[in-house]
Amino acid sequence: MSGSKSSDGSFAHAASLPPEAQGDHPLGLTVHTLPEAAGAVATAQRARYGRWKMFGVLLICAAPVVASYFTYYVIRPEGRRNYGELINPQRTLPDASATALDGKALSLASLKGQWLLVSVASGACEAACQNHLYLQRQLRESVGREKDRVDWVWLVNDTAEVPAELAPALQKATVLRVDAVTLDTWLAPAEGRQMADHLYVVDPMGNWMMRFPAAMDTAGAAKAKRDLERLLRASSSWDEAGRPGQP
Repeated sequence: MSGSKSSDGSFAHAASLPPEAQGDHPLGLTVHTLPEAAGAVATAQRARYGRWKMFGVLLICAAPVVASYFTYYVIRPEGRRNYGELINPQRTLPDASATALDGKALSLASLKGQWLLVSVASGACEAACQNHLYLQRQLRESVGREKDRVDWVWLVNDTAEVPAELAPALQKATVLRVDAVTLDTWLAPAEGRQMADHLYVVDPMGNWMMRFPAAMDTAGAAKAKRDLERLLRASSSWDEAGRPGQP
């Protein structure tokens, strides 16, 4: 009995000692590592939450653009027909440089941020070219208060001098010289046609997405106006006049 009491006393005494006085015991090591494991789990959970949160923000930002294109391309009223030909897949502005008529160099990417109504022609600008410039100006003006969301752009694909008499008519146009090879990687005419035969529509993200029929006349321009108005309506929730970062 005395031996039993002695053993009980010894055990009670050992239990009352601080952990460092009890010596290295496997149970003590296990207990002390548990908080570290729990912290690692919490960190992993926070990282997963952060990734999902970032994905959600990106989805919210992209939703208006996706919705407008879905509305225009998919949810179309029965019987509706586009005058212009939709380009599928769309082609993005090439990473290339252009030159303004005053000799200033700039990137083609600087055209992004606005809807673009584009024509391509030699700098000599014969009758067909002049007709396109006239139709571009009229189409832009015809959309009324939305015209500030549209730029009309003439891309000159050679080194020919632009006639001085065209200068007054081009005051509100963007005129750039672009290498013909570069243009071939972006825009394309219908089969059997030349690039200068068409007007092209480019969205604010720089994607060529529509081509109007060749040799467009005044009657065709009225149909092109309806296409342009639909595009502007479909993108009104996310597109504003002017380019980001510019007054």
